[in-house]
Amino acid sequence: MQDLVTASDGHAQSAAQGRAHRYSREWAKADVVAGLTVAAVVIPKALAYASVAGLPIQVGLYTAFLPMVIYAFLGTSRPLSVSTSATLAILTAAALGKVVPDGNLASLTTATATLTALVGVTLLLASLLRLGFVANFISDPVLTGFKAGVAIVIVADQLPKLIGIHFAKGPFFHSVYEILAGLPHLSPATLAVGVGTVCVLLILEHLWPKAPAPLIAVALGIAAVPLLNLSSHGVEVVGNVPTGLPPLTLPDRSMILALWPPAVGIALMSFTETIAAGRAFVRDDEPMPSANRELLATGAANLGAAFLGAMPGGGGTTQTAVNRLVGARTQVAELVTAAATLCTMLVLGPFIAMMPHATLAAVVIVYSVTLIKPSEFRAILSIRKTEFVWALVAAVGVVLLGTLQGIEVAITVSLLALAHQVSDPTLNVLGRKPGTRLFRPTSPEHPDDEKINGLLILRPEGRIFFANAERLAHKMSQLISEANPRVIVLDLRAVFDIEYTALKMLTAAEKKTRESGKEVWFVGMTPGVMQLVRRSPLNDALGQERMFARLEDAVAKFETTAKA
Repeated sequence: MQDLVTASDGHAQSAAQGRAHRYSREWAKADVVAGLTVAAVVIPKALAYASVAGLPIQVGLYTAFLPMVIYAFLGTSRPLSVSTSATLAILTAAALGKVVPDGNLASLTTATATLTALVGVTLLLASLLRLGFVANFISDPVLTGFKAGVAIVIVADQLPKLIGIHFAKGPFFHSVYEILAGLPHLSPATLAVGVGTVCVLLILEHLWPKAPAPLIAVALGIAAVPLLNLSSHGVEVVGNVPTGLPPLTLPDRSMILALWPPAVGIALMSFTETIAAGRAFVRDDEPMPSANRELLATGAANLGAAFLGAMPGGGGTTQTAVNRLVGARTQVAELVTAAATLCTMLVLGPFIAMMPHATLAAVVIVYSVTLIKPSEFRAILSIRKTEFVWALVAAVGVVLLGTLQGIEVAITVSLLALAHQVSDPTLNVLGRKPGTRLFRPTSPEHPDDEKINGLLILRPEGRIFFANAERLAHKMSQLISEANPRVIVLDLRAVFDIEYTALKMLTAAEKKTRESGKEVWFVGMTPGVMQLVRRSPLNDALGQERMFARLEDAVAKFETTAKA
């Protein structure tokens, strides 16, 4: 545990993370209360998410047990609670459905262990290669859209259980059609249980947000089965749930080739959710979770849990929020949650067996719908319409193509968005604020800014390299043609690097401009850019007299020359 043992992340860990911490007795009560409270939230949701993945619900208990223990000793986030999530469950269902289409229990168990082990190995390899930055390749707008799409798919998947109808699984629109066609044949008793559970969850979340709403809802659903004799009214229950520890489950090498691609996608999503939850709830007096160490911790958690037949897991935002809100101080709280899960595995199987499927479906639907965040979509739209489109594309990709393909769409959209941004660099024309020596980008907000006759000041921003050099040169050419100046000043203070291809193009552009009777001056080069220019033909072409440290010096020289 971060607070009980020495935690090291190579050279990146702070001193606070790198030294052992003595556990204080004052923290014990807070950690125990938090751990038990989180268990009341995690256990029902883990059971529900196992059903989303198409697995026996006890797999949810296995996933909420060992990963928490392993993460508690290796992770860098004190409040992070690790089990599984709606997103990971639906991705797992898609992966297993392709490998075990007939749903054979023995094959499904082996495939689950193989998939989870591959997710763990992928995360461990990423940690070894220090690929923690990879999570940043999925932008927030795309992740917002992806999660919204996942929520829609999950709701469509769980609605039949909520209303008591059955049909073969298929694509999203197939499910929607079958649900609508099956409405006349729904089970009123099942619907009543499902709607009742939804109402209980919503009321508790609204009036008593700190109450363990999932646990209360599940307990009421279980109690209602014998009290109201619901089975005789057609309400289906979970059925037999084995008690005790699960048998050792070994991965199957023959399934590796088929499960590697989805395992990589699930690993990426697991890490993204884990690091997001860990960073969201860090306090000012705590170190920020280390991305590469989190890869190690979640990788080990998944790999270890695979031998219990657990499904892929990672940090959960909701349970981490509960853990923090009720006062968790260290990862001892997570060990308490794991202990409560173990007790459930050993003792409570017969009670869980009486849980209505409609109750589980209601829990899944209520918490999956929270993945759809209209406020985030509105915020994105208010700032940038392009990124709002990316969010919609990610959501539609998940709904139309499936969740695994949805990850590919999300990553592709993010990379295309990044490529679009870097391929079209900002290029500002600078004007002088009247009565001052301040130069700023010209805009309709400052119509009185002065333009100096015969002088064009351009300020490119960002890295200039092969992907954007041609576009930047085209923009410059247009502005030069419109202004027809004698001198073009390139203010390079906002350029931190110029790649070889771009430097070669700049050299050619300077020569062409000089041959047309115009001059190019460079201003404000960073030390790195200055070294590159010094080693290039540009150094001789420009000479010391056309390179300036300050924009004011270049303008003063131009004005003096113009007067002369």
